[in-house]
Amino acid sequence: MKVATVAQMRTLDHTAITRYGISGPILMENAGEAAYYVMLQTLEDLAGLNAVVVCGSGHNGGDGLVVARKLHAMAARVQVFCLGKPEKFDETVRPFYEMVQRLEIPVTLLPDEASLAALAQALDHADAVVDAIFGTGLSRPVGGRYARAIELINTCPAPVFSIDIPSGIHGDTGQVMGVAIRADATITFGLPKPGNLIYPGYEYGGELYVSHISFPPALYQREDLHLAVSPLEPLPPRPGDAHKGSVGKVLFVAGAARYLGAPYFAAMGFLRAGGGLAYLATPETAAPFIAARGNEIVFLPQKATAAGTLALSNLDGILAASQEMAMVCLGSGVSLEEETQTLVRELARRVEKPLLVDGDGLTALVGHADWIAQRAAPTILTPHPGEMARLLGVSVREVQGDRVAAALQAAQQWQATVVLKGPHTLIAHPDGRAYFNMSGNPGMATAGSGDVLTGVIAGMVGAMHLDVPAAARMGVFIHGLAGDLAALEVGEDGLVAGDILAAVPQAIQFYREEQPTLAKTIYGKITVL
Repeated sequence: MKVATVAQMRTLDHTAITRYGISGPILMENAGEAAYYVMLQTLEDLAGLNAVVVCGSGHNGGDGLVVARKLHAMAARVQVFCLGKPEKFDETVRPFYEMVQRLEIPVTLLPDEASLAALAQALDHADAVVDAIFGTGLSRPVGGRYARAIELINTCPAPVFSIDIPSGIHGDTGQVMGVAIRADATITFGLPKPGNLIYPGYEYGGELYVSHISFPPALYQREDLHLAVSPLEPLPPRPGDAHKGSVGKVLFVAGAARYLGAPYFAAMGFLRAGGGLAYLATPETAAPFIAARGNEIVFLPQKATAAGTLALSNLDGILAASQEMAMVCLGSGVSLEEETQTLVRELARRVEKPLLVDGDGLTALVGHADWIAQRAAPTILTPHPGEMARLLGVSVREVQGDRVAAALQAAQQWQATVVLKGPHTLIAHPDGRAYFNMSGNPGMATAGSGDVLTGVIAGMVGAMHLDVPAAARMGVFIHGLAGDLAALEVGEDGLVAGDILAAVPQAIQFYREEQPTLAKTIYGKITVL
């Protein structure tokens, strides 16, 4: 499923109206019908229900007026509260406001903060609340009576249904604009917006429903819609004549005396994802300790610095070893020692195979990312927000303030596939496309989880023979699915990287069996009406 920015959604609306003759009132009626349908399915019996509909003066408010009328038709006791001035309703909204008046549905205007006492009283007795205040057009922080109304709604114990996006959430970034509705369900129209999928917007939205409101399929297939939920592509079956060489050989350049877990989780993540041979180039002083835990790994012990990290003198040997590999994974736990960082930079520049850079390897590239852009072979970078901020030369707050923009900027600047980790992980490609991953859970925020991800992505290249962009997307999804399956067994609290690692084979098997269902339901995270 594609994802539309706020500006793109306006274009889709305009095209539906001008090219296909689907008028604004029809789109508004369909939007209100979709929201009403969700309420009908959720609340079941609407007769006698005390419903409070809070509207702004824009089209989001018009959608709310349609919901009010439909609830009234089902014998619900509806009260409408208008934060905006009715005279500001445009020609699309005005007829729906007049319908509400003719039906004698009570409408209370809220021109100032003092008038909010009426809303507070209604909320005290509400069985359901409809949030139709702002929608996706909000571009500045919420203040005044609007902020107070949102705060009142958030104290109401009744279920809250937000129209398009919780009021107060930025449609493109998912950020809270001062204060925002905490909804139990959000019904968005046409396509989901980035703010529906990015935290904290996703969390504020509750259950997410998408209604196409009668848009023709051609609108959803536009090439300029460059964002999407990550597609769940079939994984090829393991060949009956598979041998360890045919399902991938990957070189991991990882580890140091103080970092023994990261190389283990990366190499074993590859093997657990179906990989045949995981070669680990690690300091000779560290190799015996890692081998005691992961004796399935093929070790290439390397000369160590005095600090127990990879020495620069290993460069030629590692480059030679890389020639036989399907992929090279560089950086997990290599440390920030300057000599080792120099080695990482040289490897990133000179390795001729597909390359994944993670962890301390990303720090080595700060100020040298242009080397990545000049590589001939495909590259994957897997930064968390802090690493992304250092690479881009901005603050973590700036990265998190617009994750989509940061990921796309990095992917295009470095001509690499960029996996910006965190909920929900974004996978951005140099051609301007970016994908939202919907698997995973908060329990995966634990040391070593990202190293397992490195190995699983490598498994998608080596064992599944996916191209690098698809391997990044599917690796992220399978890694998240493994975390979700592990959380079912041990819970999110206390989930560790070893739990995720152990669940990777189960995740792949589960995915192969359930892929059509998972794709249809968008992994159970988005309901399409």
